Formats: sequence, C-alpha cells, structure tokens
Amino acid sequence: MKPIQVGLLGIGTVGSGTFKVLARNQEEIKRRAGRGIEITMVADLDTARAKAVVGEGVQVVNDARAVIANPEIDIVIELIGGYGIARQLVLEAIAAGKHVVTANKALLAVHGTEIFAAAHARGVMVAFEAAVAGGIPIIKALREGLTANSIQWIAGIINGTTNFILSEMRDKGLDFETVLKEAQRLGYAEADPTFDIEGVDAAHKVTLMSAIAFGTAVQFDKAHVEGITKLAAQDIKYAEQLGYRIKLLGVTKRVAKGIELRVHPSLVPAKRLLANVEGAMNAVVVNGDAVGTTLYYGKGAGSEPTASAVIADLVDITRLHTADAAHRVPHLAFHPDAMSDLQILPMSEVVTSYYLRMRVADEAGVLAKVTGLLATAGISIDAVLQREADEVGGEGSTQTDVIILTHDTREGTLDDALAQLQALPSVLAPIIRLRKEELS
Repeated sequence: MKPIQVGLLGIGTVGSGTFKVLARNQEEIKRRAGRGIEITMVADLDTARAKAVVGEGVQVVNDARAVIANPEIDIVIELIGGYGIARQLVLEAIAAGKHVVTANKALLAVHGTEIFAAAHARGVMVAFEAAVAGGIPIIKALREGLTANSIQWIAGIINGTTNFILSEMRDKGLDFETVLKEAQRLGYAEADPTFDIEGVDAAHKVTLMSAIAFGTAVQFDKAHVEGITKLAAQDIKYAEQLGYRIKLLGVTKRVAKGIELRVHPSLVPAKRLLANVEGAMNAVVVNGDAVGTTLYYGKGAGSEPTASAVIADLVDITRLHTADAAHRVPHLAFHPDAMSDLQILPMSEVVTSYYLRMRVADEAGVLAKVTGLLATAGISIDAVLQREADEVGGEGSTQTDVIILTHDTREGTLDDALAQLQALPSVLAPIIRLRKEELS
C-alpha cells in the first residue's frame, strides 16, 4: 500500500525530532500502522535550516499554504504555535479535507470548540496528544483507556519549567528570581517565561484534559490561573516542616455544583507520588470511579519525547484514515451531540483546604484572636505552627510568623475571614494564602 503522505508546518525543535524519529523507526512504525508514513513536504521560513534537517527527497517551501494546497498530502502537522496564523492554517487544512496533528495547546484551549466543530463537519481528525505533557500519553488514556470510568478529578504537574524552579527553590533554599535566572541559563525557561511562570501554559493543558474528562466544551476563559512568581522561599521551607511540598498544579474536579478548573501553587503531602516529581518532569494523577487513582509520569517537553506523541497521532490517523468518520474516537471523547453543559465554578465556590502565613506582633493573645476569628467564620483548623521571633526577624525581634493549615472550607468564606484578619492591628503584613490538595 502506498505510504500516507504528511506535510509538516514548522521544523523547529519538535518538528526536527518528529522527522528524525519517524525516519529512524520507520519500519517498526509501518508494522504498527499497516502502511508507511512519510513526511514528503515541509514548510518553514528558514528553508536552509529545514533542508539541513530533512536532506534530499523532501520538498521544502517557505509557504505553509503550499503544503495545504498539495492534493497528495493526507495529514498536516502544525508545529508553528501561537493563536494567530496557526489557527488560520489549521482551519484551512481542515477545509481542504486534511487531517491535522498539532502540539499547539494554546490554540486548542482558546479556539478548540471552533476547530473541533469544523473538523467534525468536514469528517476529518484533529489529533493533539503532544499538546499536553509531552511524551506522556495522557490524552489517549483519558479519551480511550479510561472510557469506562466516570472521571472524578485530575491533578497534574504539567509545566516542567515551573517544576524545575520549585524543585531548586526547595533543594537550595534560593528565592524565585535567582532560580529563574538559572533556569534560563540552563535552557529550562524561555527568555520570556511569562506563559510558564504565570501558570498560563499549565492552564491551557488542564483545560483540554478537563474537556475530555467531563465531556464539556473547551473553556479556557473560565479557568482560574495563578503562577509561582509570588512564592517565597520561606513558604516552601515552612511547608516542608509541616510535611508538604509546594507544586504548581493544574486541577479539574467534578463536584455537585459543576466543575472546578484551576491552576495555582498547592501544598501536596510529601508522601504522595506527585509531591516527589522533581526537576523538569511532568506527572498527571487521574481518579476514576472504577479504576481508582492512576499516575502518568514522564518527560513533558523536548524534541523526541514530544515527537513520540506526534507520531503516535500520525499512526492513529493512518489506521483510521479510511474508517467511517462516525466510528472514530470523538475529539473530546464524547460524541458532539452528547456533550455536557456543566458549569465551571468561580473560585469563590471552590471548596478546599488552605495554608495561611501571617506576620504578626509577638505579643500575648494574638494567636487567640486569629483562631477565634476563624472559628467564628466556621473555618476549622488542622494545624498551627508558630515560629520563634528571633528565628523570623533576628535577635530582639518583636515580630513572628504564624502558619495555619485549615480543613476544607469554601474559598468565598475564607476570603471574608482573611479580610477581617488583615484588619487586625497585630497583623503586620499581607497574609499569604496557598491552597492545599490532599489528593486522597
């Protein structure tokens, strides 16, 4: 059978890895797919670089639309990134009857509803395993492997840059800015790391996982997003003393009122496997009613790990290329006419537990005032840690830190209580609030 022909848009880190892995493992991939898969056309503005990667026998152009217009191309791989031209090219490829493989989590998180609807109407596939957690096959697990389950919740470390930074802050006791500069020097962080350190990249990914898990539309605009830029080294140290580690988590959860969709730093019990994911690695925990809790761990980025996911999508499309569109796995796991209208909850309605750090005057009665106010608000305390004044501010200090762990409470209730606590004359600095996820 004639090999299926693939056009590649963008041959940077992931694109070159895809080309190399596909060439290296061509025979094994062919045995799995049932026919050959060949990248026969590449579009990149840097044609000299592209030619150096692909060599002879592959057509290289600087116009992506030339790839889409080629009637011989069956599948288009979009690796350009971003929301702009990538969206237009993906929609044009779909309109031209091409299947699409993409690693573009930002594009799908923001425009996924439009893109999946266009693909469904045209009878083509859009595959995006590489868009979430690099080489970890989490999309396939959610969409196919766990299809018997009612998914209850997902929590993931899905950004390697922030996990590297938090690991270094904990191991070396350094502040955020110092570790960020080191991460940039080592190539773990971009020159402009905003999407990573502000939690946006993780939010794109958890938005896609949430839609697949719960059969809802892609709703990135309703996600709660916090990054790690305001984390202090002392909070990482205090969390450790209390038996927790701080991780940037993407969390989505089915609750009675709807769905939680949030990204923020979280205290995770040190005994949990997720708490022990270090460096630039990724991990996702999925809880289903039938299977219980499952863990998926591996490299979340990089040339060949991400290429592994891209090629897995190519193989899936090749297998199903001639199948009736109605019998293929739906883009978001659920058939389009059976999608749920469950609402994404505002953060004020989210129920979880909390870590609070208060810089207070070192005087009698302060702790009683704080705990009394929380009790009046109906907020139950799990643990209290009070530091010695000289440990916090040096010898003779008149200030100290009080750290409180709460039991589960509604975030809106805690917000009201924090406003009252902040108004106390003995509270001397803005209160630090972090969420705590037991993942049990």
